[in-house]
Order: sequence, then C-alpha cells, then structure tokens
Amino acid sequence: MSAAEPPGDGDDQLLVVIDPAARRNDGESVRIAKDVLSAGSHAKICLPDTPEEFARALSRRGSRRPVVVGDDHALLRAVAQLHRERELAAGVLSLIPVGAAHALEVAHALGVPRGAVAAARTALDGVVRRLDLLVDDSDGVVLGRLRIPVPPPPPDARSPHVGVTAVWDTCRSLMTSLVRPAPVAAAQPETHRLRIEADGVVLSDLDTPVRDLSVTSRGGGGLADVVVRTASGEDVTVEAEAVTVSGADFRYRADIRTAGPVRTRTWTVRPGAWSLMLPAPASADAAAGARW
Repeated sequence: MSAAEPPGDGDDQLLVVIDPAARRNDGESVRIAKDVLSAGSHAKICLPDTPEEFARALSRRGSRRPVVVGDDHALLRAVAQLHRERELAAGVLSLIPVGAAHALEVAHALGVPRGAVAAARTALDGVVRRLDLLVDDSDGVVLGRLRIPVPPPPPDARSPHVGVTAVWDTCRSLMTSLVRPAPVAAAQPETHRLRIEADGVVLSDLDTPVRDLSVTSRGGGGLADVVVRTASGEDVTVEAEAVTVSGADFRYRADIRTAGPVRTRTWTVRPGAWSLMLPAPASADAAAGARW
C-alpha cells in the first residue's frame, strides 16, 4: 500500500449505494450503516434493485464520493464499472461489508473493517489508500488474487446406467471380480498443459504439467507475487508486472468469480490504479484480518 492521503474536497458528500443482496440478507446492518453515514455526512441513499440500476447510480454520482454497502460482488461490480468508465483513478471508494463471511474475504483481505459501525466510521474518517489493480487483456479486473486451480476430472465415460443395462453391468462386474481382482488405479491429480510467462520469462512450458497458478496483488508496489505449482511438487516463485498464460482451454478464478474458458490471457499490474478508504495506520493491522 502507498502512503495514506487525506480525503479530497467534498468528502462529506456521499453517494451510498446499497446492494439489494445486502438489504435481503442483513437489513439491520444496512440500517446501522445508513444511520452512521447520514449522521456524519450529507449522504444520498440509493436502493438499486438490479445491476443496471446499480450502474446508473454510480454513473450519476457527480461530485459525491461513492460508498458501497454490500459484499465482495458489489465491490467488484463498482470497481469494474469505474474502470470501464476510466473514472477509477479519479475518485475514492468506500465499502460497508454486509454479507456472508465467505463473500467478504476480498474486502477483509484489503483491510476493510469487519463491522458495519467500524466500516461506516472508516468511510467518514478513514484515510485514502492507493492500491494496485490486476487488469487483463479483456479489461477484466482483479483486486487481490488470481488463480488457475487444478482442473476438474473429466466426466467418467463409464457412468452408472439405469434399468436393465444396470443389472447386466452389475452381473458382469461381479463375475469379473470373481475371476480376477480388479486392478487398483493410482490416483493421479489432474494437471494443465500451459505456457506461463512472467515479464517475458518462461516459468513453465507446455511440456511441464502444472497443477496450480496463483497471482496475488500485494496492494501496492507495482508487482504481483506469482507462484507456479508443478505436478512434480516443485514451486516456482517470482515477482512480476505482467503474467501471460496460454495453452489448451482453461478457466481461472479472479477474486471470487470464475471466468473462461480461454486459450490465452495476460494480466498486468496497474500501480496505484484505485483508492479505498481504510482505517488509519494505527488501527489498520487490527482491522485487516487475514491476508491472502
């Protein structure tokens, strides 16, 4: 993270966009956040019912500073939209985390306080932190962690049958087991055949099976941590500004979203590309919780 900055002019003019999922899942936390924000600022409250209305509210924010009330999905939606509008670097976002614990991992890893009251006070009185952003070649964004995990096993061609065929299969399997023991197949983990490059340097090529790739933004500094886990158990770890993956169709997980399949994709670190209101440094470590 970069050094803290004071909020800009008009920081008491807020646009509070409340995600519909937050209203459904925890109306009490939403009410508390609204009360704290309204007491400490000139807050305009927006209650969008659809992603389209969510996007329109952000687009019409004017000089108001946006505060999103919701989970990681809502935060990612806001960052992605502002990035597409090329307005992300010009403003400051705040998040009031409301949702299930598994849907707030990105927010907590970034350092957003866990409680509605603490997060609302941070939106009012916190400090601005400039954070790095991973941007891919299709204009998608990653706030924290990108992964290409172990691919799922292919569908079993010998899937169970039903009806008369199932009876015959059962009899045939029984007779086979009586004649000779069934061979024990060694469990082999699924792997990818991918070419992985970090800043133009090949870390793994198509002839080396890969079990997992992880690219993690540090929050600030302009570099990402890249870890390639091979089938042999060896880890290749580097720091890089850009990572390119190519090969057979693969899916990837960007923060909490799964995308693909694609055959090639490049992610580039954009240093200090966006700003988030976070607790002052004295209390940031206690509020941040576990990191990726």
